[in-house]
Amino acid sequence: MTTVLLVLFLLVTLALIGVILIQRSEGGGLGIGSSQGMGGLMSGRGTANLLTRTTAVLGTMFFALALVLALLDRGTGARRSILDTPPPAAPATAPAIPAMPAVPTN
Repeated sequence: MTTVLLVLFLLVTLALIGVILIQRSEGGGLGIGSSQGMGGLMSGRGTANLLTRTTAVLGTMFFALALVLALLDRGTGARRSILDTPPPAAPATAPAIPAMPAVPTN
């Protein structure tokens, strides 16, 4: 169940990024949101309304899926964060002392 929701969440996220990028901003954006970019199929205002509604729907889906995934993950008692796990114990062995070379006597 979680895997299906994660895949859906990824698809919604990618669609939301794409819709936001093709919207016409004050600086022009990618230029697809104007009537020239749609090939005259829709007017500039119609395209803007469609993209605004699509962004609103995808944004709502994004937040709803994020909330559902967070609530589903909350029920598991497993530690998921690296900060929750204790650090590994260091070995208690003493460092090896190097052997002293024999000093020749004359």
